[in-house]
Amino acid sequence: MTDYKFEGWLGHSPDAAQGNMKWGEFQPKKWQETDVDIQITHCGVCGSDLHTLKSGWGETNYPCCVGHEIVGKAVRVGKEVKHVKVGDRVGVGAQALSCLQADCPDCSIGRENCCFRVRVDTYNSSYPDDIGMSYGGYADYNRTNGHFVFKIPDALPSEFAAPMLCGGITMYSPLRNNGCGPGKRVGIVGVGGLGHFGVLFAKALGAEKVVGISRKASKRDEVLALGADEYIATDDDEDWANKHARSLDLIVSTVSSAKMPLDGYINLLAPHSTLVQVGAPDKGELPPVNAFSLIIKSAKLAGSCIGPPDLINEMLQLAVDKNIKPWVEKRPLSEANQTVVDLADGKPRYRYVLVNEKHTS
Repeated sequence: MTDYKFEGWLGHSPDAAQGNMKWGEFQPKKWQETDVDIQITHCGVCGSDLHTLKSGWGETNYPCCVGHEIVGKAVRVGKEVKHVKVGDRVGVGAQALSCLQADCPDCSIGRENCCFRVRVDTYNSSYPDDIGMSYGGYADYNRTNGHFVFKIPDALPSEFAAPMLCGGITMYSPLRNNGCGPGKRVGIVGVGGLGHFGVLFAKALGAEKVVGISRKASKRDEVLALGADEYIATDDDEDWANKHARSLDLIVSTVSSAKMPLDGYINLLAPHSTLVQVGAPDKGELPPVNAFSLIIKSAKLAGSCIGPPDLINEMLQLAVDKNIKPWVEKRPLSEANQTVVDLADGKPRYRYVLVNEKHTS
């Protein structure tokens, strides 16, 4: 038994995304000795939260508590968890469980984020064997399998670590897995909450050139201040797709719009280069692609989904080693409703982090 309650901001219908979450109690998954209970101090606010609250990616299992960029203190640790102890500062990202079996073609080689047998997200997922639902970090406490609980390096502030656990790894993974480093010319499409991590990590990995790509010229100075070497405004720069044709070796696109100029982005690719799509529009719809735009230069169109635990730990250490400082704005957890409204309105520069006043005072 515990002396704390699992309470948080619950969405009960799609209008929750309009700032209509209600505070209430929820029942976490059944306790297992592989689990860790976390007293939450910080939780990043992710675009995924909005998509889920409004049932944009499919019907949400209401009531739903979103938030999958969780940092806090371990207050209960199962006997089978060896890398975490009570009192440690820990974090949880977007994944809460995979099958973790030795015969799994993905889990057995450290690719847990691709496991097809068991996929439990940190919120809005059912656990196997009817042991409960997953609930996220807009809350006082979280319960997650210890394999997906990470010790946060001492030198990394909680408000920086939290948004890295989904937003950060969503960008670090495709950069790292596609050879971002010296000699690579990298484009980041959509410099917002996700994309600003792309600029930071591409520079930290030593890319030869990093180009920020967003719609409006008004972001130019901010993106250059993040460390980008160049900036392209697709709404405001005339004939941008042709002027910068074949200038990039790798593009990571965070844009989640079915109206984005995808063929224009592909035109920026050099031969034998790759565009990785990480932004997920409602209903998963992308614009049509002209096959010849890929064929004539042997380019690849790919996807990427978060990253496995080993890569998350690597990313957190790189953030310490390179002194990476994401641009965050802290908001009280009590103002979660206004925060999701402001996120939908595109106001953050560049990532909101909810701070649980009860656990940080």
